[in-house]
Amino acid sequence: MKHIRHFLTVALCLTSLAASAQWQWTDKDGRKVYSDRAPSAEIPEKNILKRPGGRSAAAVAADAPANAAATAAAVTTPASAPQGTASAPRLSGVDKELAEKKKKAEEAEVAKRKAEEEKVLKAKVENCARAKQAKTSFDSGVRIARTNDKGEREVMDDAARAAEVKRIQSVIDADCK
Repeated sequence: MKHIRHFLTVALCLTSLAASAQWQWTDKDGRKVYSDRAPSAEIPEKNILKRPGGRSAAAVAADAPANAAATAAAVTTPASAPQGTASAPRLSGVDKELAEKKKKAEEAEVAKRKAEEEKVLKAKVENCARAKQAKTSFDSGVRIARTNDKGEREVMDDAARAAEVKRIQSVIDADCK
């Protein structure tokens, strides 16, 4: 029975925490609106009754008297007015910083991709040179010996030579374009 009471107490506490993460404001018709998202920019600051974290508009104004001028300017400024003045809130500043970070991330991604392409191209050029050198060795008719799994030298027979020449030619076709 104690466990059920503890569980219910914890559930009620969590429910109240979830409810405190809600916005509450009065719309243009005077109705109270509850949402987990911030109200649109056309809702004046004075109509916002509650913010996430249980802070009301009055508590926000009391905590930040230095921002009172900025809040008043935001309330009286129409939504279509530019946000560039010093007393207006820096909503566009966050967007600019986000755009700059996004642009830098894209530039870094492009540079990384370019470096990877250069690395692959360099490897292809090197593979091409090695394959051409191996092809000239096989075409010369010189006996070629390889080391087997046991560490012994084996001279390649005609079938193994032909298979190796075919493999080398496929490497040349793929990397020497």
